[in-house]
Amino acid sequence: MNNKYTSEEYLSAALNMISFADSSPEAFHAAANITSCLKERGYTELFESEKWEIEAGGKYYVTRNLSSVIAFKVNSPKPRGFMICAVHCDSPAFKLKPGFADSTGGLYTRLNVEKYGGMALYTWLDRPLSIAGRLICETENGIETRLTDMGRDYCVIPSLAIHMNPDTNKGFSPNPQTDMLPIIGDAAAAERCMKELAERAEVDEKSILGFDLFLYNRQRGTIWGADSEYFSAPRIDDLQCVYAALSALLECRATDAVQVMAVFDNEEVGSGTKQGARSTFLRDVIERASAALGVSGDELYRMLADSMMISADNGHAVHPNHPEKADPINRPHMNGGVVIKHNANQRYTTDGVSAAIFKKILNTAGIPYQEYVNRSDIAGGSTLGNIASEKVSINTVDIGAAQLSMHSSYETGGTHDTLYLTEAMRGFFETELKAIGGGGFKIEGI
Repeated sequence: MNNKYTSEEYLSAALNMISFADSSPEAFHAAANITSCLKERGYTELFESEKWEIEAGGKYYVTRNLSSVIAFKVNSPKPRGFMICAVHCDSPAFKLKPGFADSTGGLYTRLNVEKYGGMALYTWLDRPLSIAGRLICETENGIETRLTDMGRDYCVIPSLAIHMNPDTNKGFSPNPQTDMLPIIGDAAAAERCMKELAERAEVDEKSILGFDLFLYNRQRGTIWGADSEYFSAPRIDDLQCVYAALSALLECRATDAVQVMAVFDNEEVGSGTKQGARSTFLRDVIERASAALGVSGDELYRMLADSMMISADNGHAVHPNHPEKADPINRPHMNGGVVIKHNANQRYTTDGVSAAIFKKILNTAGIPYQEYVNRSDIAGGSTLGNIASEKVSINTVDIGAAQLSMHSSYETGGTHDTLYLTEAMRGFFETELKAIGGGGFKIEGI
């Protein structure tokens, strides 16, 4: 392992990230936690429906749908480009359907739920779960949003005993409509569920016109291993990268570039929403911020040529029980450093240029890195980098931390990697680029 930092520094970063994940049960609460941190550090909130007043030396943020956040620092009256770190704050989970409380049968009340994202279904069985999200309410001021969280162990999805399904250990393929419905209580519990959610949000149940509610795993994150080298927690894909990007933005040294953190919702379902990476959100913010600074037209295009984006989303570590699933040459492991992700079909946006620039940044900062590719006969996943590039077409590198059990309700990572990610992103934010023609770039600030 790299010894650039002390054990206490690695552990502190890991524990702080776990705390952030524990307090962010879904995208709405994650976004609220992010904006709370930004406000505490002097960031000014902008609203898409209002005129933007932006000045050099200012720090700003804007939300869309209360589940995506873009924050940026304008350090110079004549900015030299944009250094953007893009991440996502949603995770695979169960979403509650309308009319979700079902007491059919007279013995139990079940929640009617559906899958959100690519879930490892069996990992949700026999765990303490709860409900969190947002309620859309009618108030004297109009239609307003209120966050809510049961905040307690509220339901469980019970597995079927092996006596009733002797083939369980031969391969169980759960049906999400019949096998994965949680119980919350007896038949009388149905009418109490929304009432408690309303009370938690401090609203009248009768005022609720709509909702977006999700189940989440209540098991707390923990540090473990012979030398405390690993941790497990819910939702580290992608809250580990979100926490690192936020920490890096708050702590990075100012440069002449505009330093941007873009936190998107709905990556796990393709990003094709008004608040997803496929939307105009990032482009809108760049254009409006530039216009408020008096930058437009040809000057903005020249700035974008001197810009770069990190797409940060965790990658797969070599699995201890199934090493054959990894590429035979490129084999990332937890605590091995930042993972640079490659794919010939551009499911990851990394190319030779973006990888070279980012490696230069990492080498200068003394941050270890490793490289990930899928086995050539496994399609693998994708992320938001290539999608965001559709709207903001700049050099982009896909990175993350190596982890196990991706898309499980309880995932595992390395205790060193949160600090590696944070310092890598800080080094990126503190870098300035200048395109010099012929495919070359001048790297400044490091």
